[in-house]
Amino acid sequence: MTITGDAALPLPSPQSAAVEWWRGAAVYQIYPRSFADTNGDGIGDLPGITRHLDYVAGLGVDAIWISPFFKSPQADFGYDVSDYCDVDPQFGTLADFDALIERAHQLGLKVLIDQVWSHTSDQHPWFAESRASQTGPKADWYVWADPKPDGSPPSNWQSVFGGPAWTWDGRRRQYYLHNFLKEQPQINGHNPAVQDALLDVARFWLDRGVDGFRLDAINFLMPDPALTDNPPDPDLTRPRTRPFDYQLRLHNQGHPDIPRFLERLRTVLDGYGARFTVAEVGGDDAAREMRLFTAEGRRLDSAYGFDFLYAPALTPDLVAETLTSWPDEPGTGWPSWAFENHDAPRAVSRWVTPEYRDAFARVKMLLLGCLRGNVILYNGEELGLTQVDVPFEKLRDPEAIANWPLTLSRDGARTPMPWQADAAEHGFSDGEPWLPLGPDHRELAVDQQEADPRSMLAWTRAVLSTRRGSAALRTGTVLIERSDEQVLVMVRAKGAERVLCAFNLLDRPATWAEPQGPHAELLRTGNVEPGLLGPYAGIVLRLGS
Repeated sequence: MTITGDAALPLPSPQSAAVEWWRGAAVYQIYPRSFADTNGDGIGDLPGITRHLDYVAGLGVDAIWISPFFKSPQADFGYDVSDYCDVDPQFGTLADFDALIERAHQLGLKVLIDQVWSHTSDQHPWFAESRASQTGPKADWYVWADPKPDGSPPSNWQSVFGGPAWTWDGRRRQYYLHNFLKEQPQINGHNPAVQDALLDVARFWLDRGVDGFRLDAINFLMPDPALTDNPPDPDLTRPRTRPFDYQLRLHNQGHPDIPRFLERLRTVLDGYGARFTVAEVGGDDAAREMRLFTAEGRRLDSAYGFDFLYAPALTPDLVAETLTSWPDEPGTGWPSWAFENHDAPRAVSRWVTPEYRDAFARVKMLLLGCLRGNVILYNGEELGLTQVDVPFEKLRDPEAIANWPLTLSRDGARTPMPWQADAAEHGFSDGEPWLPLGPDHRELAVDQQEADPRSMLAWTRAVLSTRRGSAALRTGTVLIERSDEQVLVMVRAKGAERVLCAFNLLDRPATWAEPQGPHAELLRTGNVEPGLLGPYAGIVLRLGS
């Protein structure tokens, strides 16, 4: 019998409440500048998020993660914080945040917020005091160093965004370190007083009711105090678009003392009950660092890297290798995965040609819902939003402007959410949006998809509902049964429940071995026949009677 279209069957009862709420959770990332604007300035705000929380809860996610909304000069759009304990006026007020928390909790949504602790803004009062004197109370709250005898920077370290990671400051007659923009000076995470201040920031937000944190670039928190030069990267096959790409970053990130600070943070978090913290870990050593930062049950709960975000293609081997890098063993942390976020191009534009975009978006979402670990959806991913080609004159991202045209393409993934197809600015704002809307996003708008039971939005809800209702999919083990150029087959298992997940990740049919014995279909997309998976097809089966 030929099976076509998309379908779902009734689900088993959810897993026991004894499992931590976050284990296997689906988290919805909200980039506040681009989600919803309520005051007409073209920039999304906290009241805009609150206004649409019913929509978010209706997706079937467990939590939201809100990218930075703290006071900031916006050199890196909020990732340059000038006050960790206040809301930037363009996003609203602390009262607006409190209202957001209250409404989210009423809807059963947990709230995670970013903590950007490896650097601050150069407008932060801590940095103003630090740069004033080499002997003041906060003199060593940042990474300062004398020049080499010839006046050159203290080490050869390079900034992620291009150029040396050191900037000269005439007031102190020293260089300060910045792994990103020069407006983002590097915190000295080795300093116990700095650690104490960061933990006080955590307590401030925990006291306001947040349910956890996403730690930004935490592996940059403590550079090597000896400022040892990084060696060159011997791999000549990798693309190099920035000086940063020419080095093995052995000494400016991933210091072995970082886990000790994370243990201090864990002690604080444990004092607030069921809280959750996930680390962002980038770089060539990310897999080891992610496991290290989450090891032993006394550091962080989870971590995610850029395994998928910067991958050139979504392949069965990539998925298999990434999943097996996090074995289900005692003392090993719990992973999190994302196919899209604010730092990477939209996956449907990155991984597939336009004629297969719709089919691929569905199989990608189904695959994400079947991964062992937490899954993170980026706002608009549930709509199948495409990457927007932002012209140079409208770019806002400093990385994109500096490295044009070989950029990370972050602006194109940060364009406003389309809420209403026929409204001005698609319902995002009454004013001119800070970035242009996607020319093909009108047909993908929320109100258009709400009216279509076969839309990408409806499909996303079905996938998340299936995941939530299956203990095997949410927290079970994973066994890779097949992984080749085209087909991925894996089995998720928890107790007596076994679920088989099969995917064709290319644009041509593939053979597969349908399981023998009793089984029931939970979800499928694309053309699936006994022994044959159509282009970008996927199927999820519960095995057994």
